[in-house]
Amino acid sequence: MPRYRPGPRRVPRKVVANHSSDGRTPTPVTTPESLTFRSDVTVELVKSSASDADVLFAARVSTAGEQSLDELKKDPERSKGLINFLMRDRHGSPFEHNSMTFFISAPIFVFREFMRHRAGWSYNEESGRYRELESVFYVPDASRKLVQEGRPGKYVFVEGTPAQQEAVSSTLRESYEQAYAAYQKMLAEGIAREVARAALPVGLYSSMYATCNARSLMHFLGLRTQHELAKVPSFPQREIEMVGEKMEAEWAKLMPLTYAAFNANGRVAP
Repeated sequence: MPRYRPGPRRVPRKVVANHSSDGRTPTPVTTPESLTFRSDVTVELVKSSASDADVLFAARVSTAGEQSLDELKKDPERSKGLINFLMRDRHGSPFEHNSMTFFISAPIFVFREFMRHRAGWSYNEESGRYRELESVFYVPDASRKLVQEGRPGKYVFVEGTPAQQEAVSSTLRESYEQAYAAYQKMLAEGIAREVARAALPVGLYSSMYATCNARSLMHFLGLRTQHELAKVPSFPQREIEMVGEKMEAEWAKLMPLTYAAFNANGRVAP
């Protein structure tokens, strides 16, 4: 199994002496220099049981019974027409007999959108109750479009000015520094982690395992990515789209015929 490779190295926290509310007990406080700022997301496929043959044996059981298992010994390429038929006519259940588990690192606000996808998904996320959360926060880079123009339901995002980019970066960094210092102060005062975490913003990075099948992933991609081949328009937030693009790249290698049929039929989940 491949091992998770973390993003940018996290700088060890520096601690300075401060006085607690009783004026006597030193309270360790994290300095701003210890925070790590990122603009990326990471996605790693840690486990999978997924191939185009999984679609074929599941589909052929309706006509071949137990002989459908023979599909596992055959080259799926010879039956790519069946996969395309299933995708085009939206016979979805054969695409569920596979599994992919991803390890994802992203800001908390991405996960709150992500977990709206329930059918065909399982999640386990890092817990702020049971561990001290690390000081890694999201600050968008210059490629992130900052300004929304247009009315609700018909809007676009456009580039921000250099002044707006600087405002976003400096304001977020200052907010994160204050929030994490407040979190550390409460921990130092003996406050439970599950209470102290309330001071932290949704720009904090978290990590989780997410397990899905091809059908549930296709539904996710149809909603959370934009693509020139999509028949149905989608308007995802860029940060969750970044996660979707990385998951899509891994899935495409595992099930190339299914992936091709998904794109050929307008990227609509069957």
